[in-house]
Amino acid sequence: MKRLMIAGLSAMLLACQGPEEEAFCFDEMTYSASETVFKLFAPAEARCLVVVGGDTVPMSPAGTIWTATVKGDRKGQPYVFVVDGQSSPGVFAKAVTVNGSQGVVVDLRETDPEGWADDKGPRPTSYADWIVYELHHRDFSVNRPDASHPGKFLALSEPWAIAHLTELGINAVHILPSYDFGSVDETRLDIPQYNWGYDPVNYNVPEGSYSTDPADPLCRIREFKQMVQALHRAGIAVILDVVYNHTYDIEHSNFQRTYPDYYYRKSAPVSDGSPSDYSNGSGCGNETASEKPMMRRFMIESVKYWVNEYHIDGFRFDLMGCHDIETMNEIRKAVDAIDPSIFIYGEGWSAGQCALPTEQLGVKANIPQMPRIAAFSDDLRDALRGPFDDDAKQGWLGRAGYGKCEVDMGGLKESIKAGIAGMTAHPQVDYSLVNYSKEPYALEPTQMMAYVSCHDDMCFVDRLRASVPGITDEELIRLDLLAQTAVFTSQGVPFMLSGEELLRTKQGVHNSFESPDSINQLDWSHKEKYPQVFKYYSDLIALRKHHSAFRLGSAELVRQHLEFLDAPDGTVAFCLNHAEKEWEKIIVILNASREAVAVTVPDGSYTVVCRDGRISEDGLGTVSGTAVTVSPQSALILHE
Repeated sequence: MKRLMIAGLSAMLLACQGPEEEAFCFDEMTYSASETVFKLFAPAEARCLVVVGGDTVPMSPAGTIWTATVKGDRKGQPYVFVVDGQSSPGVFAKAVTVNGSQGVVVDLRETDPEGWADDKGPRPTSYADWIVYELHHRDFSVNRPDASHPGKFLALSEPWAIAHLTELGINAVHILPSYDFGSVDETRLDIPQYNWGYDPVNYNVPEGSYSTDPADPLCRIREFKQMVQALHRAGIAVILDVVYNHTYDIEHSNFQRTYPDYYYRKSAPVSDGSPSDYSNGSGCGNETASEKPMMRRFMIESVKYWVNEYHIDGFRFDLMGCHDIETMNEIRKAVDAIDPSIFIYGEGWSAGQCALPTEQLGVKANIPQMPRIAAFSDDLRDALRGPFDDDAKQGWLGRAGYGKCEVDMGGLKESIKAGIAGMTAHPQVDYSLVNYSKEPYALEPTQMMAYVSCHDDMCFVDRLRASVPGITDEELIRLDLLAQTAVFTSQGVPFMLSGEELLRTKQGVHNSFESPDSINQLDWSHKEKYPQVFKYYSDLIALRKHHSAFRLGSAELVRQHLEFLDAPDGTVAFCLNHAEKEWEKIIVILNASREAVAVTVPDGSYTVVCRDGRISEDGLGTVSGTAVTVSPQSALILHE
């Protein structure tokens, strides 16, 4: 009897009296040339069938576990489960037909590229060493003139893509949702269609529109693996964006069609006795119930599957604040059993009020209860560039340079200092002044993702243009480089949106989730148009990689070695004292003012390695004494 991972595994229980019992696990289906055994988790009182290769076979219940044995060699045949007349490929399909409407029985070993068994991700041993580059498959490659597979998984395996990423110096790509999602019709790829993919259908199958042949169930799987393998060979880890907090809709979801209402949360009953509504903490019309045993188990097994089958190196959890703390910790525990170096981070918020109390959820304030899981720092992001909900409102970068002091500049500066310290407790950071987090949310600096923009919201260049009227191209470039210097010298984990190194614009669109390629695509001509921008980014990344003082990885070491220096409100200055052997003292000064600023520094003789939009570890000159002058809207980095 040959055991294969068969597409269409649906949640199932081995021994269970009901859906809320703890004694359960997911299992494989069993395939052989003579028969295939299908199992399904569905209500005990339901009527369940499996339709495979045109044959309809009744399923037999044992509590909430339904089983059917289908005779004959079924490999390559499509199938669906039918529960009380509702058909679906089940909740854990591993291969599907076009648009994901049916599961397919496959031998996944037939999808492995040559050498796949020996493939292993180049996961940095310390989370402090990760440098994350977020990209959307179409955005990155659809406008690249020399791309052989524009907009496809395979584009990331092509020499031009590998060369760009390695030249930039990042060591991890965060790919936007790459599972089978519902908003793109895979049968009509000849017409313009675009979506970020935050509308899940089949969570454990690669998206067909990113493959060269969506009608071939094996193609999307094989090409996804080829992409991962090529990135791994280039020394680049792969992080998957996972969206377990909601489904594309409720009525047509595989969850609802196999076990109605089990996988979703509902709001508290109302006093008049009318039915509860579905909770909408995701802002997408529904909210999954991670605290329920089978939903929790689904998330755990899904993450493990992507690690084991696709060699994924990390996960970014969309709206992690919708998931309960216990589930996130159980996922961390399950991943640790495979490889503790796998990185997990997420959005420490929800998009609306969840049905569970906030104290039970994976929001940013509860990160101390989720060791070794990180959250994005909107504190640092919004302090630098302005708040998410008002594109025209300036942050520290704009106000320092243009005199817009609508709020206390000290509070913005304190928020930046907190970000520099990785949102950990530091004696020189007054969290009562920090914009959002009124106390440290990170136990370690590696629990903070440092960034200034991502796929969501305006990209940084557009935000500067929207919030600083009349800004010149020269000023925009200076502030862009200054902001990224704050990100990459922060003790958190640096994160950047693809194309920022090319001075990316999305023509001012705030939420481009379904905007056309003309808005979302990278303009590769910018690499030649603004060569100084790409060079600064790559040199800045190299500076961080070469000097461990910028990535201490421990809150205690940050408190021991990071000292903030007195500086005007439009300037943030800090010193890293004896944090590494190579450079005994490193001083970083960030000046957002439109004027040159004098800053007092510890007496010494220093080599300048960053000044006036240039970085050179070999040196850009020397200074000595107790005072240095920082050029307008730029960073100065010195070492003794």
